[in-house]
Amino acid sequence: MLSLIVFLPLSAALALLALPRLGDAAARWTWVAVAAADLALVVAAWLRYETPAAGGLAFEEQAEWIPGVNSSYHLGVDGLSLPLIAMTAVIFLACAIFALRETDRPRLQAALFLFLQSVSMGLFVAADLILFFVFFDLSIVGMYFVIAGWGHGNAARSAMKFFLYTFLGSLALLVGFIGLYIAADPHTFDMVELAEQTPLAGSSLAGGLVLAAILIGLAVKTPTVPFHTWLPPAHTDAPAIGSAVLAGVLLKMGTYGFVRIAMPMLPEAWRDWAWVIIVVGIVSVVYGALVALAQTNFKRMVAYTSVNHMGYIVLAVGAAGVVADDTAQARSVAVTGAVTQMVSHGLITGALFLLAGVLQDRAATYDMDSYGGLAGPAPRFAAFFAVGAFASLGLPGLSGFIAEFQIFTGSIAAAPVTAIALVGILLTAALFLRSLQRIFTGETRGRSVGFTDLRAAEVWSVGPLLVLSLLIGVFPRPLLAVIEPAAEVAVELVGR
Repeated sequence: MLSLIVFLPLSAALALLALPRLGDAAARWTWVAVAAADLALVVAAWLRYETPAAGGLAFEEQAEWIPGVNSSYHLGVDGLSLPLIAMTAVIFLACAIFALRETDRPRLQAALFLFLQSVSMGLFVAADLILFFVFFDLSIVGMYFVIAGWGHGNAARSAMKFFLYTFLGSLALLVGFIGLYIAADPHTFDMVELAEQTPLAGSSLAGGLVLAAILIGLAVKTPTVPFHTWLPPAHTDAPAIGSAVLAGVLLKMGTYGFVRIAMPMLPEAWRDWAWVIIVVGIVSVVYGALVALAQTNFKRMVAYTSVNHMGYIVLAVGAAGVVADDTAQARSVAVTGAVTQMVSHGLITGALFLLAGVLQDRAATYDMDSYGGLAGPAPRFAAFFAVGAFASLGLPGLSGFIAEFQIFTGSIAAAPVTAIALVGILLTAALFLRSLQRIFTGETRGRSVGFTDLRAAEVWSVGPLLVLSLLIGVFPRPLLAVIEPAAEVAVELVGR
């Protein structure tokens, strides 16, 4: 089943490329149909999912691939990856619906996004480091062409900056993977075997160096301070659906790598570096929120809130490494919150970037001061924006609150200094409330005059993302029941 989930979109992409005479409308609807079918397969997998034994994977598939280095085609899921697969399927379907009115090379665009969907799914189900790395690098290539081919402004420059930064990070990641392979006995790239072996236990210097390489590679992708500078221009100049996928899915590849690779395979080094990781998380939370507060460009503001929200995740996984006898439950809560935040941020920020695309489509500017009183001519847009903003600042009843409450409950219990990051929530509330005031209140003026409210495709793409955020906020148990057992296993592995 996992291979079908991964390669169905890629097969459809190849079919679109092989049929150059296919009409634009047919290509767009093919993208929607394939994305919907992939989501249906993920839902079926979720309904059949049973929590595997500690350290194990569900729906495992394995076949020989590169036997000379003991690398195999190995797929599987657990409570850390299944929610991210579901989120990925939802976001890509939302983007396919949002792009139904696209007129700029829709067939090529659909094929490219279907390719991106395959590599994203592949990364989250990969259980082999080389397979993980292949999907990791292919995602960089795919997003480069999305930004350069369909972006605006300084798209070519932003795409190049994105590619160079993230590709350099992937090279550091590869060095770390090779270090794990060399240290393993027997040599292997299999992620399950490496987590069982902990190959660099007892070697603080070598373990620290390998962890540093892996952390740099993942931190660039996440991104955390100080590796975040590629993110704002990439988001600002990318098309709306490109930004939604970049923020909603690709950034999670970095944070997922922390809990899937770095924590379980290098537990001793992770514990040694835990306070450094916590400090990076706190700085990212506060710095991201402060810089977002200073923005007048709505899309750049949302981009910097991603630095802030990814900082919460880094903070939580860092706290998971502060091992003490009486903090295991707290650290498990922090990791559960981190995975919940990955899902929540994907849904909320994906919706906000699609709404930013509406601003670009109607008025060709993201400058918040160019609008005013927009709630009058565009009440649906205003309502969706308000829900997305309140979800992002962590209002109770929405998914952001569930994630951040768990992160801070667990992190503060394990490492009280993490309470400093609470100021990030206050700053996020201030920046979103100010943006609501600037764009939607007062007399209708500037670019708000004649602004057309959300169309059907925009409602049906953004609406489900916000509804899912509401459902998670009100009924979090179905999601948490999947994540919690895997989070407990992750904490046990770190504590070895």
